[in-house]
Amino acid sequence: MRASAVSPGSAALGVLLAAALAVPAQAAPLPWAPPPVNICGEVGFDPVHRLPDPDAPPAPPLPPSIDIPIPVPLPTPVPVPDPPHDNTRVAQTPLPTDPCRNPCPEVRDTPVPDSEGGEPMSTGSADLLPRIRINPEIEPIPIPVPGGEGDPPQEAPETVVRPIEPGPVHAPVAPTGVEFVRLVEQVTGPGSANRTDMRWQVDGTDLGLFWETEPGKVAMVFGDTFGEGWVYGGAGADTADWRSNALAFSTDTDLSDGLTIDSMVQDSPCHAAELLGSRKIKNWETTTIPTSGFALGERQFMSYMSVNHWSRIPGMWLTNYGGLAYSDDGGQTWTKDQHAKWENMFGLGRFQVAAMVPHGDYVYMFGTPNGRVGVIGLARVHKKDVLNKTAYQYWVNGSWAPAAENSATPLVLGTASELSVRFDAESEQWQMVYLDAAAGQIVLRTAAEPQGAWTSAVPLVSTEEYPRAYGGFIHPWSTARDLYFTMSAWDSYNVYLMHARLNPPA
Repeated sequence: MRASAVSPGSAALGVLLAAALAVPAQAAPLPWAPPPVNICGEVGFDPVHRLPDPDAPPAPPLPPSIDIPIPVPLPTPVPVPDPPHDNTRVAQTPLPTDPCRNPCPEVRDTPVPDSEGGEPMSTGSADLLPRIRINPEIEPIPIPVPGGEGDPPQEAPETVVRPIEPGPVHAPVAPTGVEFVRLVEQVTGPGSANRTDMRWQVDGTDLGLFWETEPGKVAMVFGDTFGEGWVYGGAGADTADWRSNALAFSTDTDLSDGLTIDSMVQDSPCHAAELLGSRKIKNWETTTIPTSGFALGERQFMSYMSVNHWSRIPGMWLTNYGGLAYSDDGGQTWTKDQHAKWENMFGLGRFQVAAMVPHGDYVYMFGTPNGRVGVIGLARVHKKDVLNKTAYQYWVNGSWAPAAENSATPLVLGTASELSVRFDAESEQWQMVYLDAAAGQIVLRTAAEPQGAWTSAVPLVSTEEYPRAYGGFIHPWSTARDLYFTMSAWDSYNVYLMHARLNPPA
């Protein structure tokens, strides 16, 4: 997401999102603490709501300037079809044994502490009042024009019509208790143990969605990602090495002390690649944001949303469609399926932001509309038909019904966003974590079956303690006792690992 003109970035899950989460904190802030420092002495970001540094100079009563954005319409030619995505890839070289050594000094200099001491202070009566600045803001008016050759057309799958099948709701399970929730570590960005800024040019990013790609290995996919030129305060500018998404791999099985990233998909040495291309044109396709991932055999799948634009209304955005992409080379390169798309007609599509989970003979798709005020719907499809949209059945009033995506019965009361769902084999229960923006909480629900009945929401993270928090994506190696999940923070625009100690019912 972007700090100035709400533009790229998992922005939906960020700029707008932060505003939606800006629930006034009621609890007292925690005592001031110095920012965290990694083993290399690099300063990280603390997402906790704390008292101000007692030694810091007092903040000015007014900001130095106030920007007034003025939309400026601009006709913008858009060549169609989309050009083929650049799938140039380079292998990950072994990281240095010394974690503080710069792996690519030819790509980026080792950061040097700022010796200027910040912005010079000015005096005089002219600075008593903020300056008013008119900020012209380009509002593209996309105009399709003929372009070059795009990707070759894909053969459409045969139409499948499934019958209506009953699927009774299971009796509610006892709610899971929560002993504590703790911040384990900052996973990405400057000051993180993974030093993603120096190793892969990932200074700012968010989300961190997981799935197991193969036994002993997980993928971790991020939303809008920024490199050199990113500054604290939200998503970066277009010029800050913006990529719509990025993918990391980890084999770290001990999450109690943090999550180690082993490698990332790269398009050049020490540079994380963009997996799914986007046009990066507001009001056409601003970005493409991953929403979940899973593996079926050796093929990897990723659900994503094509974002038309981020809204000025906090917590809202408009998608073009929700779609599926797949990879047959371990996640290095990805193909967007041209037919597995859930179009967002008139902004009413129910499955724009999806969390997909394979279990038994099916892949279950939990979905919400664009924005942060939608309800959760559910669909399922046989694993062999996962790319065939016509084969999906939707949970409607106690039955699995075909071609009924906009009639899906809400799974729970209330709105939800950024779903993450897994089946816990130990407890034989489903776990669902999502952001409840209205309550200002990341919450947990459990159930015996995907269609419920789901328990009441159990709070995990509150924006009273983490004022800019969003996300909540479960690590697949969590258990019924220890739930590990990622959380993002809008201001630091980076990803954190959280640990919830649970008390599952006996």
